[in-house]
Amino acid sequence: MTDTTLPTPIAQLRDAGVAIWLDDLSRELLRGGDLSRLVTERGVVGVTTNPTIFASALSQGDAYDDQLRDLAAAGTSVDEAVFTITTDDVREACDALAEVHRATGGQDGRVSIEVDPGLARDTNRTVETAKRLWSTVDRPNLYIKIPATVEGIPAIRDVLGEGISVNVTLIFSLERYAAVLDAHQAGLEAAQAAGKDLSTIASVASFFVSRVDGAIDPRLDEIGTPEAAALRGRIAIANARLAHELFAQTVAEPRWQALAAAGAQQQRPLWASTGVKDPAYPDTLYVDELVAAGTVNTMPGTTLEAVADHGAVRGDTVTGSYQDAREQVERLGALGIDLTEVTTSLETEGVSKFEASWQELLDTVRDGLTGAAPSPTDQEPDQ
Repeated sequence: MTDTTLPTPIAQLRDAGVAIWLDDLSRELLRGGDLSRLVTERGVVGVTTNPTIFASALSQGDAYDDQLRDLAAAGTSVDEAVFTITTDDVREACDALAEVHRATGGQDGRVSIEVDPGLARDTNRTVETAKRLWSTVDRPNLYIKIPATVEGIPAIRDVLGEGISVNVTLIFSLERYAAVLDAHQAGLEAAQAAGKDLSTIASVASFFVSRVDGAIDPRLDEIGTPEAAALRGRIAIANARLAHELFAQTVAEPRWQALAAAGAQQQRPLWASTGVKDPAYPDTLYVDELVAAGTVNTMPGTTLEAVADHGAVRGDTVTGSYQDAREQVERLGALGIDLTEVTTSLETEGVSKFEASWQELLDTVRDGLTGAAPSPTDQEPDQ
């Protein structure tokens, strides 16, 4: 039944089985009451973060000034200060969503924190950092975000095997998503062999959407034919729908069914990068066209508000569209655009962008620590 306390499109998304998560976090959002409001008024049941979000939060306002002052006084290094600040925010967000976590049987009410993207090509350090983040935040509704790089795949498997819940991020291609699905099952099998309770280990697979159109549309424009124009704004959605088909096939197989019988939770597909970048497209495009039960859509605040105001939710727009999606990708190939080459480039670019944002975060904290540190003239004289 539709929840009449929520805006109609939001209630329709919930009724369709889509979990609405917010792709944003800041101390102001937490302590000003906005996150609680979004839970009650916008149906938000989860939060995702990334280095860009933290860099933006730290660069605005004065919510972090007191903590920076304390960290500076303690002589904390920049790396440790970033670790402390981000884990504190995520722990507080986990507590804010604890009731959602309980009410959904542990499925939602989740908050994600990302391993330093500089470790995206280092399996062992990714595993060790994930374990440290998990133990430091120390909340059952935490997700550790690990990128789906070649080196990240075994880290995902090993971290899940430790009983740690994982949000696999930066997935662009079907080939890489297949490896993610395999790593998820292998991790759960390792956890099961170690005697861990599979029902407590959760995971989502974050399949990135809008960046695909952002890379392909300019190539279509260069081709300039009616056939090319007809594919503008369609390939990102087609790619995501084919990912959902792969998910549906995987959970129907005996390997997964055996894990499910042992209490394992499905690794839900999560649609990430759902903010529309081309103003020619409807601003709710990557929400309206990716509705399917058992999926997650994490939205920036502007997209969430647009959906609440005028989203065009019309039931499941994914599971009946696999063949059409496949044909669109085939037409793209016939035009000479290799989707695999595009998604490979997007993964490399995505890691680089997060590394740059992480460096921006480090620089912002470094400046904050320097500004908060007492000058020699401010220090007490020796007694």
